[in-house]
Amino acid sequence: MDVGLKRELEQKVYAGERLSREDGEALYASDDLAWLGRLAHHVRTEKNGDRVMFNVNRHLNLTNVCSASCAYCSFQRKPGEKDAYTMRVEQAVAKALEMKDEQLTELHIVNGLHPTLPWRYYPRVLKELKQALPNVKLKAFTATEVQWFEKISGLTADAILDELMEAGLESLTGGGAEIFDWEVRQHIVDHACHWEDWSRIHRLAHSKGLRTPSTMLYGHIEEPRHRVDHVLRLRELQDETGGFTVFIPLRYQHDFHDSADGKIRNRIQAQTTMASPAESLKTFAVSRLMLDNFDHVKCFWVMHGLSLAQLSLNFGVDDLDGSVVEYKITHDADSYGTPNTMHRDDLLHLIWDAGFTPVERDTRYQVVKEYGAPVSMAERRSEPQQVWA
Repeated sequence: MDVGLKRELEQKVYAGERLSREDGEALYASDDLAWLGRLAHHVRTEKNGDRVMFNVNRHLNLTNVCSASCAYCSFQRKPGEKDAYTMRVEQAVAKALEMKDEQLTELHIVNGLHPTLPWRYYPRVLKELKQALPNVKLKAFTATEVQWFEKISGLTADAILDELMEAGLESLTGGGAEIFDWEVRQHIVDHACHWEDWSRIHRLAHSKGLRTPSTMLYGHIEEPRHRVDHVLRLRELQDETGGFTVFIPLRYQHDFHDSADGKIRNRIQAQTTMASPAESLKTFAVSRLMLDNFDHVKCFWVMHGLSLAQLSLNFGVDDLDGSVVEYKITHDADSYGTPNTMHRDDLLHLIWDAGFTPVERDTRYQVVKEYGAPVSMAERRSEPQQVWA
């Protein structure tokens, strides 16, 4: 990068000025990862100090049967495939109750677009889950699913969200975003929910008092300019509604193996190499720098590995998601060395080991509990430490 441009970008960041599209593309073009990390860490520290947020949550994927066949997806199954499944409401409740004794605070529910399940199934699931776990927040359904509910029910998103909220919905999830630019999106997505509908549904959710996360699937066939375009759309919508809680870059996965049936379902992996750890850290850093109106940036450790998750805390990240439990959407492609579950103590030590202060939060990013600061380096060196692979 030109020395003058580098100095200009640094001055803008330290002055708190909003970065432009051209600035974002220039940051991605830089090969000075340490410099990018320093800038992003400055911003995250200005916003959040040395705090790192997490929650105790469980993912529930009610069905993997899906009418879409997105090019990158290893999770979806068609009706009749031997490992296709759809949970009965009672099964979903039983799975949620497995974590009752761990002071669970959130259920995260994402599903395939099932071609025959009736609309009424979905609010009924939420009602039963809320009845079984009244103190647990329900973060459920992507904007893509809400648009699907419009199709199968004949209702508007307005009426759908009202009914889901009455059943206990606390937040939508951030999925279905992938990459918004049609130049890329037309090659990776096989459903009808694109930027216009995704933004419409999140805008409507925000108007009803819901606060929602946002995501970006990176590291496949997109280019840095598409990532910049993606976050700028989100930044503009956040200027309008203020309803986004967090931005989550999601690392695209190759379909290395599928333990259920051995099939490779990822149709674009022959064209792709996946993002390297350095590219992931750059994506976190540039996202943090561009999204000046977002309070939080999250590393979803399941998709990045635990060591990279720790490193990301020095590249703009201040949230490590939660305990997760059985995240099939990634683990049906490849586990990437990550466990199915991280318990509260695991997350606390992961954050302390990286030199940060853990803060447990709820779905709306309200503080549940603040924990102590990490021990000093001298104390840590006095005894063997766990290594996070």
